[in-house]
Amino acid sequence: MGSVTVSNKKSQTTSLNNYNNLATAPVANKTESVTTNNNCNGWIGGEGASAMTSAPNPKPKIVYGTAGYILEDVPHFTDYISDLPTYPNPLQDNPAYSVVKQYFVHVDDSVPQKVVVHKDSERGVHFRRAGPRQKVYFESDEVKAAIVTCGGLCPGLNTVIRELVCGLHHMYGVKSVLGIEGGYRGFYARNTINLTPKCVNDIHKRGGTVLGTSRGGHDTNKIVDSIQDRGINQVYIIGGDGTQRGAAAIFEEVRRRGLKVAVVGIPKTIDNDIPVIDKSFGFDTAVEEAQRAINAAHVEAESVENGIGVVKLMGRYSGFIAMYATLASRDVDCCLIPESPFYLEGPGGLFEYIEKRLKENGHMVIVIAEGAGQELMSEKMQTMNKQDASGNKLLQDVGLWISQEIKDHFAREKTMAITLKYIDPTYMIRAIPSNASDNVYCTLLAQSAVHGAMAGYTGYTSGLVNGRQTYIPFYRINENRNHVVITDRMWARLLSSTNQPSFLGDKCHNKDNVEEEEPLNQLPNGDLSDDTLKVKKEISSI
Repeated sequence: MGSVTVSNKKSQTTSLNNYNNLATAPVANKTESVTTNNNCNGWIGGEGASAMTSAPNPKPKIVYGTAGYILEDVPHFTDYISDLPTYPNPLQDNPAYSVVKQYFVHVDDSVPQKVVVHKDSERGVHFRRAGPRQKVYFESDEVKAAIVTCGGLCPGLNTVIRELVCGLHHMYGVKSVLGIEGGYRGFYARNTINLTPKCVNDIHKRGGTVLGTSRGGHDTNKIVDSIQDRGINQVYIIGGDGTQRGAAAIFEEVRRRGLKVAVVGIPKTIDNDIPVIDKSFGFDTAVEEAQRAINAAHVEAESVENGIGVVKLMGRYSGFIAMYATLASRDVDCCLIPESPFYLEGPGGLFEYIEKRLKENGHMVIVIAEGAGQELMSEKMQTMNKQDASGNKLLQDVGLWISQEIKDHFAREKTMAITLKYIDPTYMIRAIPSNASDNVYCTLLAQSAVHGAMAGYTGYTSGLVNGRQTYIPFYRINENRNHVVITDRMWARLLSSTNQPSFLGDKCHNKDNVEEEEPLNQLPNGDLSDDTLKVKKEISSI
């Protein structure tokens, strides 16, 4: 096969009603000539370029632009299936959207991963902007969609399910939507249920998931066989990092078989530890509900002499809930998270700080994330290297442990008598319905996911980046976890609010660890950052 040319579409002001022909070629604004061989290895290009029916390409789909512009694009049907027909988007005849000017997203729209830049910074990494396209790759009657929820519970699951069903039905006229019961294993071991706008109308008012969930049970071949046998051509997978890795495996198998099946992920983690995206749905609700537990602990603590309230919150690897709940409460005296090691004994340790705080205020509140202090705990339970069915490390109960350690210390030292109350609201928080903010966010996530699938995109996660809905390739979501950066201003605000010690001394002021407000993918000396070098290395190897 010869070279493939990706056309440059410069006009950003063209009326969106006059570029139907562009809707089949959404690529970055640069002419890019890419040589490919007959097995499609190294294929880079827009969805409207010559489509392939040969072996699929598992490598990232990257597009260069001017001034250091890099688009980390998502796969499209036309990358591996040829001669697909397109259809006018039914939204153009939808009375609800007829009054919206420029409702269809421009084919070259993208969203930068980083927005803090210097005047000489490169434009850096971008993601494709989410939203409806003027051409779609499914007719309404052709679509048979499936929705599955996996992993732990989280506020907003039912809202996402509802909005997927209603979005498909009301925006695109899709009548066939299946609910897969019981997580991934439901594809091959459970029955499905038919989902209609009527049956999901009120489910957002309930916690949990009406479809049920489970951990593990992922068998790629069985799942794709079931998808193929049932005639499903859109799969919406709601779950955390482990679930998204499973979704990526499903997509690769679907692409290997050459199936016209859109595989779409919607990121769900109450801990907010999924990278790239601004936040995950359910997080705002979790922080809000955590206030009730912190308020109760504060009341208990201040009602007695030398009262201590200990609250354990979710946060296996990342302490975002604990940090934001602490900042919102203003009643917390100490916040302990996995990213910030601490110690108990000796000068500057936790015990010394507790004693000092009790002498000053007569009471205190400690918030601790479930993943904090694991290295300090006794290994009697021998769970440090064990994992659950989703691959998550099994943790010991740090809340009970630290409560007992505090009691034992003051009993041993006999410096003062304390009264300690321990509150663990974990399962209360994750089982409640989502609040108003998360309900709106869930709606945007679900509708963006539907728009992308109808437009022929696949192998992506729908997520918010710098306040804009985007389509993010699976490999970016699965490459690492989002963590609290203890050298940035947000953690400094927390330390200022609680007046707690950093437990690290000068170690935490290492300039090499500063991650906030760096120029976009460029170091102050003008060298490219590791992220940019990594992307360019990947591209050069294609």
